[in-house]
Amino acid sequence: MGHKRHKAEFMALGAFLAAAAMILTNGFSARIFAQEEDLSIFEQIEPIGDVLAEILKNYVYEADIDKAVEGALVGIMSSLDRNSRYIPPMNYQRMREDTEGSFEGIGVRIDSDDKGNVVIVQPMPNAPAEKVGLQSGDIIFKIDDEDALGISTTEAVTRIKGPRGEFVKITVMRLNSDTEEYDELDFDVKRGRIPLESILEARVLDGGIGYIRISDFKKNTAKEIKEKISAFEKDELNAFILDLRWNPGGLLTSAKDVCELFLEKNSLVTYTRGKDVGDGKFLQSDRLYTKRAPIIPATMPILLLVNETSASSSEIVTGALQFHERAIIVGEKTFGKGSVQTIISLVRPKNSALALTTALYYTPAEVTINKVGILPDVHVEMDIDTQRSLLNQLRDSMGKDLSDRDAQNHGAASGDTAPEEDSDVLVEDTSLQRAVSILNEDSVFSNLMERYHRDISETQVEQTDQAKAVEADGH
Repeated sequence: MGHKRHKAEFMALGAFLAAAAMILTNGFSARIFAQEEDLSIFEQIEPIGDVLAEILKNYVYEADIDKAVEGALVGIMSSLDRNSRYIPPMNYQRMREDTEGSFEGIGVRIDSDDKGNVVIVQPMPNAPAEKVGLQSGDIIFKIDDEDALGISTTEAVTRIKGPRGEFVKITVMRLNSDTEEYDELDFDVKRGRIPLESILEARVLDGGIGYIRISDFKKNTAKEIKEKISAFEKDELNAFILDLRWNPGGLLTSAKDVCELFLEKNSLVTYTRGKDVGDGKFLQSDRLYTKRAPIIPATMPILLLVNETSASSSEIVTGALQFHERAIIVGEKTFGKGSVQTIISLVRPKNSALALTTALYYTPAEVTINKVGILPDVHVEMDIDTQRSLLNQLRDSMGKDLSDRDAQNHGAASGDTAPEEDSDVLVEDTSLQRAVSILNEDSVFSNLMERYHRDISETQVEQTDQAKAVEADGH
């Protein structure tokens, strides 16, 4: 019986590969067969069928064909370059939610306690969970009357999330302060659309210096920053710091929208260039310009914080503001992700996708910083261990209910001291400290630019021929 099933699976797989070959060669057969007479796409993909045939025939365990196909897709994409990849269904859904800046659910942040129980860390403000009365510290006991004790946070999220407008029943154990015992409480929560914020911290430091740190570039990032800056105006803003450290990037259009907050209208932000199709033409050849007047006066000093993990859209913003002499860049050389990935939805496997590198982006200096990165105007080094310690200090200073989110402990730069419980340890945010020091030197931005801005030919350097060759080889 198993042999017949394997044979049927192999026949189906063979048919799939043949159909894939015909699809792949559709419109490209002339190019394929022009390479060599004895070379065809059919021969090139035959090893895949050979390997799968051997697996089905001789593998000692029951072969999971779906996993084998997914593994093949992962391998194919990873052979191209460091940023092209296969996106399985669950990851694709999360990615779409993240870039859109929202998801459908009840709006709770959860974590596991030391006993392995899923605990509500904080209901998001004005979200359905908060409105029905779920509280920080509640232990999730059941989800839709099914046991939830000991399940992973990933499984809990999967079971709690669902289409907007539908209800989910959450049963929690809540400590009763009067009896010192746990009460079992039921909540029917109507799911809604929950916004995901990009801003990790927003505050006004001493001297009227606005400070905003963002996690990544989502659809609504520019709108969030604009709203925070508008609120800062009440505090007589004198200067501004945008923190892009540990920011891996995000949407290309979001980077352009953020640049519009600071650059003059019609300023070039970036341009992209895809595959060379001959006659001096390229696929995905687009130029992005700012379309609105900035919300911050051109005379207000702006500093940008970056490090070696600032990538993609972070580098687009950094490159544009540095080129147009609108910000002084402080920190370390950026990551060097100068490529554009197009997300291509797949019919099979269902709800999966490809992130395929389809273009490189160029700074207004007409260079691609892919695998090169952007050098700061003012170099401040912070080793990886210190960075980890600083991030832990920032996280711990927020508190579990996030009540101090906009008053995180950066050390002297934010006027803070060591936590009382660990009074001998204080991690200084040296990059932020240096930025504040620069702003305190002079209130006239042109003077600061003249003092600290490095020539763009030094900070934004074209890929070397060797780097291009390595990229082309997919390493």
